[in-house]
Amino acid sequence: MMDYLIVKWLHILSSTLLFGTGIGTAYYLICAIWTKNPFLIATIGKYVIAADWMFTATTIVIQPVTGFYLIYSADIPLASRWVMWSLGLYLLAVGCWLPVVWLQIKLQRLAAAASESKRDLPDIFWRYFWLWLALGIPAFIALVMVFYLMVAKPV
Repeated sequence: MMDYLIVKWLHILSSTLLFGTGIGTAYYLICAIWTKNPFLIATIGKYVIAADWMFTATTIVIQPVTGFYLIYSADIPLASRWVMWSLGLYLLAVGCWLPVVWLQIKLQRLAAAASESKRDLPDIFWRYFWLWLALGIPAFIALVMVFYLMVAKPV
């Protein structure tokens, strides 16, 4: 039973880190971008990318490993509707996150180049930003729904 509690704690902790890092980094990157200051965007962008690799990437792996262990340990059928919805929504969130990381790297590099050349942010920067935002919104909503399903486990 102790193993189950430890894995459950890791699952909850990693889900909190996944969600919290996502919200926090998105907030700070949006705030930096609103300034339209290329130097600030490039600097904050570096930290956002680092946080995503340190926290988001690791918790994206930990979540399904611990989740499947908990489902197995609790004898919950994998075909349960709430489990299937959780998996689908989780895959949607991860599917959105992968291009978001690529876009964050592009945004950071474009901002750094604009800062170094003392120019405004190029038009492509704004297209990448709006795509980044468009991918982040469904990922956020999907994770909120997964949190609900993990807690409520509706029949």
